[in-house]
Amino acid sequence: MTLPRQRGLTEQAATTAVDQACRMLRLPTIRSQFPELTEKAEREQMSYLGFLAELLLAECDDRARRRSERRIKAAGFPRDKSLRKFDFDANPNIDAAVIHTLAKCEWIKKGLPLCLIGDSGTGKSHLLIALGTEAAMAGFRVKYVLATKLVNELVEAADEKQLTKTIARYGRVDLLCIDELGYMELDRRGAELSRF
Repeated sequence: MTLPRQRGLTEQAATTAVDQACRMLRLPTIRSQFPELTEKAEREQMSYLGFLAELLLAECDDRARRRSERRIKAAGFPRDKSLRKFDFDANPNIDAAVIHTLAKCEWIKKGLPLCLIGDSGTGKSHLLIALGTEAAMAGFRVKYVLATKLVNELVEAADEKQLTKTIARYGRVDLLCIDELGYMELDRRGAELSRF
């Protein structure tokens, strides 16, 4: 389907044409924000170029937001945790500056591991999920898993001769967040398989 191109479209025809074009080009944000951004452009007397930039930037920003949301959902976090909601005052042994530096994800780019160690109730899981969420928002592929689930999955995969496939699936992520590692006792086979 092609859109007819005519000069001197009425306002209604132009609005309909923009709506149809946005549907065809899969530009949902421009389609939904077009009336509001048009009014803003008229009010602020934007140039055509400025108006076009506003439309395209709105679409790009919304796509980036949706990609982040999909990566966070794909990570499989059991609950929503953020660094903003973490109470650093409750545990003075946790250095807020270090955690915020880790949130920049340079260690992930370098392929470095991170292990959060501490007593029960000190916020390790909260920080793990929050740092994993930051990584997902920064564009990294993240997967959250409980240590017991991971070991069970590896043992089952080995029994079913699917270990290579399972390891490859986990290997496709940039950051694997393994929670509750200290709470489990591994049998010898599980311990060997979890060293992949």
